This record gives sequence, C-alpha cells and structure tokens, in this order.
Amino acid sequence: MAEHNDSDRAPSIGAGLLSAGERYHFNEGTLQRLWRVLGAQVRAGGTRFALWAPNASAVAVVGDFNGWNPAANPLHPAGDSGLWETFIAGVGEGARYKYRLLDQRGAELPLKSDPVAFGSEHPPQTASVVRDLSGYRWRDADWMAGRGARNERSAPISIYEVHLGSWRRRAAEDNRMLSYREAAEELVEYVAGLGFTHLEFLPLSEHPFDGSWGYQPVGLYAPTIRHGPPHEFRDLVDAAHRRGLGVLLDWVPAHFPADKHGLARFDGSALYEHEDPRQGFHPDWHTLIYNFGRREVANFLLSNALYWLEEYHIDGLRVDAVASMLYLDYSRGEGEWLPNRHGGRENLEAIDFLQRMNRLVYGEAPGVMTVAEESTAFPGVSRPVHDGGLGFGFKWNMGWMNDTLAYLGEDPINRRHHHHKMTFGIHYAFSENFVLPLSHDEVVHGKGSLYGRMPGDHRAKLANLRAYYGFQWGHPGKKLLFMGGEFAQPAEWAQAGELDWATAARPDHAGISRLVRDLNTLYRETPALHRRDCEANGFRWLEANDAEQSLFAWLRFGEPGDPPVAVLCNFTPVERRDWRVGLPLPGRWREILNTDAALYGGGDHGNLGAIEASATPHQGQPCSARVTVPPLSTLFFLPAEAP
Repeated sequence: MAEHNDSDRAPSIGAGLLSAGERYHFNEGTLQRLWRVLGAQVRAGGTRFALWAPNASAVAVVGDFNGWNPAANPLHPAGDSGLWETFIAGVGEGARYKYRLLDQRGAELPLKSDPVAFGSEHPPQTASVVRDLSGYRWRDADWMAGRGARNERSAPISIYEVHLGSWRRRAAEDNRMLSYREAAEELVEYVAGLGFTHLEFLPLSEHPFDGSWGYQPVGLYAPTIRHGPPHEFRDLVDAAHRRGLGVLLDWVPAHFPADKHGLARFDGSALYEHEDPRQGFHPDWHTLIYNFGRREVANFLLSNALYWLEEYHIDGLRVDAVASMLYLDYSRGEGEWLPNRHGGRENLEAIDFLQRMNRLVYGEAPGVMTVAEESTAFPGVSRPVHDGGLGFGFKWNMGWMNDTLAYLGEDPINRRHHHHKMTFGIHYAFSENFVLPLSHDEVVHGKGSLYGRMPGDHRAKLANLRAYYGFQWGHPGKKLLFMGGEFAQPAEWAQAGELDWATAARPDHAGISRLVRDLNTLYRETPALHRRDCEANGFRWLEANDAEQSLFAWLRFGEPGDPPVAVLCNFTPVERRDWRVGLPLPGRWREILNTDAALYGGGDHGNLGAIEASATPHQGQPCSARVTVPPLSTLFFLPAEAP
C-alpha cells in the first residue's frame, strides 16, 4: 500500500520571527492552519514558542528546560499583533512547559497551558508537552483516496459510538485504560467484525476531568495522553482505515471549562470568552462560551477543526451542543440573555461561525463529513450554506430517538395509545440528512441501559430490543449505536469501569450481537436500505395506522433497478397470523432477516423463509401476500429473484 509522509508537506518555517503575513492573517482571522505557526514548533536545534496574549504586559515560557524560572526565557512581542514569540535552543520532543503571564497592571496570573499545545502531561497535572508532529508515515492512502464515497448521504453509514476510556479496562493492571495502540488492535477488529462502517469517539481532546467524558476540553489541539502520545493516536486511526472503518471525532467548540490553567481570562482579560456572563457563561454546565465574533477566537476554532482532519486523518466531526450555540437564550430566563442586533434570540455570530466551519472543512478536506448534535427544529442544519443552511452533512434526529424510546418503554398492552410516536418521525424524516442516534446520552444519568428501558422479563426485554433494532435499521436515516447496546448490556453505562464483557459472552446476549452484525451486513449490502436514506422517494408506508395490533409496514426503495425491500414490525407479544401486506411485485419474496430467529435468541416463528405475493391489490400496492408476523419482531423481505 502506498505510504504518505507528513514531512513531505510540512511548511518551511524557520526558527526566527513570525512573518508579517502570518501576523496579518492571524489578526484577520484567516490563518487557516494556525497550528503550523503558533504553539511549540520543533525546529532544527530547538523549539520556537508563539502565543496570543494581546493584553499581557509580559510573557515567559517556563519548563523543565529552565527550572521553571520565568526570568530565563521571556517572549517578545511580534509587532502589534498581540502575538509573542521566542526560540529556545536544545528544547525538543517531550519537554514540559507552561506560560507565565502578567496582566496589563503587572499582576501575575496562574501559570497557563498552551492553547495550541500538541500534547499534555497526565491529568491531574496540567503542563503542556512539546510534540513533534512531523515525519509520521501513514499507510492509509487507499482509504483516503476513496473515503468520499463512504461518507456521502447515499452511502451505508452505521456508526459505533465509543468512550475509549471505558470500552475495556486492564483489570490486572490497576484497571488501566486501553492505549491507542491496544485499541488499534482490539477495538478496531471488534467494530469491524460487527459490520459497522464508522467508529465515533467521544471527545479525545485533552480535558482535566474524567467525569466530563471529554466534553469540557482544555487542550483542543492535543489528543488526550490518557491513552498515549499523538503518534499512537495516529496509529489507531491508520489501523481503522486499513480495516475499512471511518473515524469520527466528537468536537466541542461550544464552550470550555473555567480551570485556571486553561483559556479562562487567559491574559487577564476575557480573551476567548465574552466579558458579560449573559453571553459568556453557560448556566447548564458552568462553563465559558467562546466569543465567536472575535476574529482570532473564531480562527482558533476553525483551524482546530481542520487540524484534526489533516493531521490525524479524521473522517468527520460530530459537533456537540449545537443548539446551545444557536440560541442566545438557551437555558436562560428573562433578563439573563442579550438579544442580537435585530432584537432576536439567534446567535448570529455562532451561526456565521458554523457556516464558515463547514465551508472550510468541506473545501479543504475532501471526502469528510460533519454531523450536528442539534436538538431543536432550527431550519436547514444539513442544507448547504449557499442555500441558506448551516452546511452540515448530517444532523442527529433527537426527536426520533425520544419518541421511539418512549414508545418502547411502554408495556405492549398500552402501545396502541402511543402508536403515533413510531410514525410521526416520517413527517419530517427528509427535512434534514438524519442520523438515528441511540447514543451515550440515553444510557446515563439514571436512564438505565437500552435493555433496562424495555418492559417485561428478561426474554421480553431482549425481544423488544431486537425488534427495535430492526425498526431502526429498516427506518430511513443513518444509524448510530453506543457501545454496550450491541449486546444489550443490562447496567447503565459508567465511565469509570468497562463494558460488561461477561454478559456479552452469554448466549442470549451474544444473539443480540449477531443480530447487530447481520443488520449491518444487510444494510450495507442492500441498496434500497441506504441509497435514499435521506430522500422521501425512498420510503412508502404500507401500514401506519394499525394501532390496535401495534403493526407497522413500509417499503424502502433505492435507485431505479434496485430491488425494493418490505419491512414489517410487530410490537406486541402476540403472533399475527395471516396478516395481509401489500407488495409492489408478484411472486415469491424471501424473508431475508427475522429478528425473532433462534440465531438471535428468538422463538424462530416466521414464514419458512418466503411468502407468495398474488395479484390482489392492497395498501395501495398492485399485489399482496399473507404473512405471519412473529411476536415482538421485525421482518425484512426482498423479491426472490433479487441478488
């Protein structure tokens, strides 16, 4: 396989002063690859340090190399740009450092980590670490050349969401987390074996508090050292690509924690955040909100998005908490927020930032995707910027997730009263390019596991969950499942431990894993189930109103010439015999997947592998067939002559 050496494209920047052009583009907010200029840049003979602190009266770098002495290595102003710089001979890979700043009045501030550091020491320690990013030899050239086809909206996209720190632990080694290199072998092989197309990590940017799961990052340019140094994270991405898996990363530009060593009042002023807490303080998370209207701050974030895509070959960014960015009154009462210049509640600067981010990454990193976690009905989240949208490739469908989980949580005898919760999502299913997420948010904070949210005894819980997964994989939209859901983990997720691997090995729970694997295979290999995931002409109801029997049926279509697929769901524990379903073609239809099959732990009720469609019109179709729909099941049918 072809190799690619990052050093082949590294910029030629000497150890000397920042250029006038670099300073100009930084202040204009157009320095797209900020990380190649600021931070600790390893050069021949030493390291150049460059920092933005326009309101500091003095800056020095302290570290192992100078005994943490602030008098040893002062930084010098780079013109009137607000940037400071120095070069220190003999400093290189692995050196620990921080910045010591004095504010405008000469008062000493807490020692600060580097905002553009490429590495950090292990929490709870907070020093930055010099890392040389050049010279890595990638082996994923084939993947990178063809990944665009795997990320577009007509592709099968099935995502396994992972919190790397709690997927698996080393119990014999003080409950140690997996390293990036261990994950490159164990996690990658596991996810590929389950048939997923993409692996999505909860944030891996450096963060001080384990309990934030990475959603309160301090070092946006540093992969967390909890699992190893940056080159080993590259090993993990490289291994995933060579195994045919795309890698998505949760990215958090919405807010940052107020830890003293971080960005908060970085140079003694509200530099990265707003001064007014009605704009700059997030009441839900007690964090600080970036000042998206400040050119240098927006540049810092925009460049960071591009950094992960270019330096680590990440295939896409899932942007966290987008709704909190879009609305100035998000989680705020009357008098607790400031309206925009038109008197409205929309955060115009954040909207502009998100549009610029999407234009930048799609323009500079061909073949990637961006995904918005956006929980409101804000229009055009996945519409192109030139059409007035935010420009994301996809959006999480939070409404679908909430409605369907509420329905599945009901006792089957009551589901007829909530039938609309399973059908309502189709009314807006094609207004955005949706991902259907069963994410980490649904298995924490007392919600229990997906298994635990199903009603009934153990067998009923598993049957409900199997039918639900069939519903999800048969429904329009890309798929996402959080770790543990693939084997119906009974306990709620806990980030301090690991998944319940003993339960995963039990035959009844292993059946759920086989179902997820087969659903992924079916989804990937059946064009009608993915090519028009985001288009209304790829879906047609057959039965949406049989509330009394809690039955649902629909057709999925691909491009012309793709065989259609019929999907039938029964969400009661009662077998439905001799139920007539409309079909577009006569003749035999193969039952290509039955979630009630014994292979998956079900009762193996069904149709002996096939049904026969006669020329009897029904449900708006020219043909129909008599079907047995097993209790708590989802069935998939394909015309017999289809490949």
